[in-house]
Parts: sequence; C-alpha cells; structure tokens
Amino acid sequence: MDKHHSHLAKCSTYSEWVFQDVPSDIMILVDGGTFSLHKFPLVSRSGRIRKLVAGHRDSDISMIELLSLPGGAEAFELAAKFCYGVNFEITVGNVAQLCCVSDYLEMTEEYSKNNLGSRAEEYLEVVVTKNLEMCVEVLKQCENLLPLADELKIVTRCIDAIASKACVEQIASSFSRLEYSSSGRLHMNRQAKCEGDWWIEDLSVLRIDLYQRVITAMKCRGVRPESIAASLVNYAQKELTKKSTSWNQSSQPRLDVVSGSNGHENVVVETIVSLMPVEKLVVPITFLFGLLRSAVMLDCTVACRLDLERRIGSQLDIATLDDLLIPSFRNAGDTLFDVDTVHRILVNFSQQEDSDEDMEDVSVFESDSPTSPSQTALFKVAKLVDNYLAEIAPDANLTLNKFTAIAESLPAHARSIHDGLYRAIDVYLKAHQALSDPDRRRLCKLIDFQKLSQEAGAHAAQNERLPLQSIVQVLYFEQIRLRNALFCSYPDDDHKPMHQSWRINSGALSAAMSPRDNYASLRRENRELKLELARMRMRLNDLEKDHVCMKKNMEKSNSRRFMSSFTKKIGKLNIFGHSSSRESSSPTKRSQVTDSKLTERT
Repeated sequence: MDKHHSHLAKCSTYSEWVFQDVPSDIMILVDGGTFSLHKFPLVSRSGRIRKLVAGHRDSDISMIELLSLPGGAEAFELAAKFCYGVNFEITVGNVAQLCCVSDYLEMTEEYSKNNLGSRAEEYLEVVVTKNLEMCVEVLKQCENLLPLADELKIVTRCIDAIASKACVEQIASSFSRLEYSSSGRLHMNRQAKCEGDWWIEDLSVLRIDLYQRVITAMKCRGVRPESIAASLVNYAQKELTKKSTSWNQSSQPRLDVVSGSNGHENVVVETIVSLMPVEKLVVPITFLFGLLRSAVMLDCTVACRLDLERRIGSQLDIATLDDLLIPSFRNAGDTLFDVDTVHRILVNFSQQEDSDEDMEDVSVFESDSPTSPSQTALFKVAKLVDNYLAEIAPDANLTLNKFTAIAESLPAHARSIHDGLYRAIDVYLKAHQALSDPDRRRLCKLIDFQKLSQEAGAHAAQNERLPLQSIVQVLYFEQIRLRNALFCSYPDDDHKPMHQSWRINSGALSAAMSPRDNYASLRRENRELKLELARMRMRLNDLEKDHVCMKKNMEKSNSRRFMSSFTKKIGKLNIFGHSSSRESSSPTKRSQVTDSKLTERT
C-alpha cells in the first residue's frame, strides 16, 4: 500500500496529481482543483468514475468533470488517496466529507470490499454517535454538505445522538442532586449546581437551521425547559450581540444588536422566539425585552413581536423601567420611545389578570384578597407604569391620546395611591403648556384626588398648571381629611361628619351664569376654601396643644374642676365655623353634659 505513496505527488501551482513514473491517462476536474491520475485505481473502487470512463475509450487521456462533488477538491483528494492505498486517518473532522464523497463516487461494497463508504459509516456509528461533542463537530461539518448529508441521515443521526446524550446526562445529574431531608424524605437539592448542561456552550457553534433542529429534538426528548432557555440565551448572545455589551451590570442577559444587521439576524431572532419554552418565568424578562428591541429594529414578523409581547405581559410585574424604555425606530417625527409596543404589553398583562381572576372565582377566599399574587402584581405594574409615564411625558411628540391610553390600560383598583400618576401628569402639563383647557380637564380626570398623599395634595393645591376644578377638588378632599383627623382624635365629640351637606359648585355650575361669572365664582370659592383650610389647621394645632396640656394636668391632679374648664374651652371653639342649633346652645350646658360624661367614665 505504501509503494504508491512515492509515485503520487500534488503540484502546488495547478493542484494537480501526476505519476512521475507512469504517464497519467485521466484528468479529473473538481471544484477547486484539477487532478491528473491513472484511471485503474479509481475505476476499481468508484462506480461513478467507472461508468464515466467507459464513455472515453477512444482517447488516450480522458477528461471527467465532477464539478458538483460534495466537499470539493479536499474531499476528492481523500477519496483518491484511498483508491491509491495511501494511508490517512478518518477523524471527526473529515468523516462527514468521506461519507458524502463516497456516496457521490459510488465507493460501495458492490465495487470493492471494505470500500470508503463502509469505512466512514463504521466510524460514524461506532465512534461519533457515542460522543456528544463529536456529534456537534460533525454537524458543523455538515453545514457545507447539505442536502446530501441530510439525505444520507448523517444530520439526523447526530441530532438524535445529541438529544439522547443531553437527556441522559440531565437525568444522571438530577439523581446526583437527590438527598434526604431531616425528616427522612427524599428530595432534590435545588441549590446544587446542575452539571448536566455543559453542552450549552458546544451548541452555540452550530448554524441556526441545525441548531433549531437540535433544540426541537431536545424538547421532544424531555430536556428541562430551564436548560433549553439557557441554551437559547447563550446562542442569541453569540449571534446577535457585541461581546463588550453582551451583559449588563446586573449580570442579566441583555441584547444590543450589532449595527449593519442583515437577514441573518432576522432569522436568528424569529427562530429563537419560536423555540422558547411555554413555561412561565423560565426565560429572563430582560432577555425577552432585548429580543423585542431587536425584533422591532430588524422589522421581524408581526407574529414574532406579538409572541414576545405576550410573554413579557405574562411576567410584567418583575420588569424594570429600563426594560420598558424601548427606542422608537420609525420616522423622525415619532416619539422617542415605542409607546405603542408598551401599550400592547400592558393590554396583554391586563387581559391575563382578567383571565386569572375568572379562574380564581371558584375560590372565594382568594379572589378578593388584597394580598393575593394577582393584586400584588397589579400594584407593582401600576407603580412601573406611573414611572414610565413620568419618563416619557417630556416628549414633545407624545400625544394626549397615547399618554392617556397608557394611563388607562390598568384597572382602577390597580393604584392604591395616585401620587405617581399625579407626578407624571404634572410633568406632561409642564412639557405641553399649549394644551387646551378641555384637554387639561380630561387629563386630570385620570387622577383620584382622594388617593393623593398629604404631601401630593399640598403640592396639587398650589399647582397653577392644574385646572381650577381640579384644585377645588383637592382642597375639598384636604378639608375632609383634616376634619376626619380631628374627629378621630376626639371620638366622644357630638359633632357628626358634615361633608355630605357641603356643595362644590365646580361640579354643577349654573347654566344661567355667564362663563366670566362662573370663573369669578370658582376663584372666589377657591380663595375661601384656602382660608378655611388654613383656619382648620391652626385650630387643629391649638387643640393638640390643649390635649397635651390636659394629659399633663390629669397626671398631676384628677380634679373635675380642671376637666370642666377644659370642656368650656372646647365649647367656645367653633372648629368649622358653621352654625347649628346645637352650637347655639349655651356653653354652660354643653360643659355640664361633657362633664357628666367624663364623670361617669372616671
């Protein structure tokens, strides 16, 4: 076999093999090279060349074209060496080429015993399919040998072997994490690192079409969704992102698509989305937002983007403000951030909440519980939306309709306090000063002024950007809050809530009055309410001081005289400045009644 090696040479200039001792009688044209050889060793092992040579018996040197030979000149060189008996090693790097070229040249057992085809098949079956890493490497070689490698079942056998090995190793890893608890029960240690997912890094070298087939086979074999998701994240990181920006400070996967993207990135994004597990919370939400940004920028299919929006909406309560700030890649006159996409995500979240509530109606004890996971998620998303509104509010291109659509996308019970929404609306009013009065009133109707904190209410009462009707409502509810605080401090007081008898003309102005008169009336009422609010605060402070003094004096002496003098002082104070039949009675009588009540208690 080695005697042929000395007669065989390859010219570096013409990529041509020649016999130095025996003149060549056949020329083989292959992609990437021309080979001058003796035909006898070739026709003895290759059925294809034998058939082609049979048609050139009249000429001394025949020329044969094999321009579609899989693997090109490199693969044909290995086949020619085998025909001439030159020793070479079958490896994981050339076995796929040898399988394909032997099939193309018909180097089967029909023409020669232990031919190249059977040798390559044996190595593939005995060595390659028993090792996951080798299967991945062979699949990588098959990328340039399609579709023949697929027809010969090389791709299928490697994919099945990879999926089986990964599943078996995960099962073995799971068994290694089993341990007994203190009570003697067998359970799995979730904190122990899973060692069965080392293949994730290996799969990232595959082309997207073969990678898709591998992941699909793994899902069918039962590989854990967490492992599938981790592989998808790792693959997307390598295919779509710059290495310097592939991870953010929180060590969460984040995507920043490389500039100059083409159709390859579109296919990668759409394929990754289609392969995602259906289980909730398996794929990191930051990664989902990164994919969504990529899908918007690359103009991926509508189905791809809607799928991402649905997945994000199902776990929106764990998102951050930075996640929601999706840049707009449309016209120059559009908003800075993609508000429409965020609105669709919020709609998906609200619809999911509605469906969850329908399913929970069977459980009476959980459906209305304020601490249920659904209600907690609503509170988190409401706070997130308010922060998002405040962030996008300064955008001059943000229309009122889009702003209100975002604010109204959540149900009314989602916000327990309206401070965040008030702040966002105030920022919008400040940035859009040309807004008409009807639009200002429409915007402020989103705020429930009863749900403002004391600090926000004090700010709103002096906010000149708010419509006058809104300021009146703020002052009204502020007075109610103070009055309730007073009566909660003195539960024995005979005064009863009187806010039901108050009238706020801002809600029902007289039709007979002119607009100017209406405006003057509202301003006058506003001033009166502000003065009344100041008076009430001063009286509240006086009462609190008297209350402290009373407690100190009661500790020193338990004299009824002191109590009588204090009740007289209370009787003289007219807290709200309203007259009634009860208030017109003499202070002495009220003092006696109060004194008798206190005497009975003491």
